[in-house]
Amino acid sequence: MSLNTFGAILTFAIDLEARMTAYYQAAGSADRAKEADKRRAKLQRARQEYVLEITLEAIDGLDEANYVLNLSDSSPAGQQAAAAVATRFYAEVSPHINVRDAQRILEKCGKEYAALAG
Repeated sequence: MSLNTFGAILTFAIDLEARMTAYYQAAGSADRAKEADKRRAKLQRARQEYVLEITLEAIDGLDEANYVLNLSDSSPAGQQAAAAVATRFYAEVSPHINVRDAQRILEKCGKEYAALAG
């Protein structure tokens, strides 16, 4: 699926954070699960607050298939790999968002994952 609108990007990001919350819970990392759930909540608020402010211009070059998470590997290396995918997603989508506050939220999510990815 193409991530060609602000709504599609935030919907994917919210789903990514929900999956990461469940992933970290299953891996026994309650702190990381809690942080992922906080990011999900922030993203939901951003979608509600900023969706009307977003210019409805198409976004090209982003596709969900480029951000597939392997959530079956809960080893430390698997967690780093999942965090690296999330880092790349946020780094690649945030420049396409034309409301600065929403863009900052996405950038912060990426920075938090970058710290986990090592």
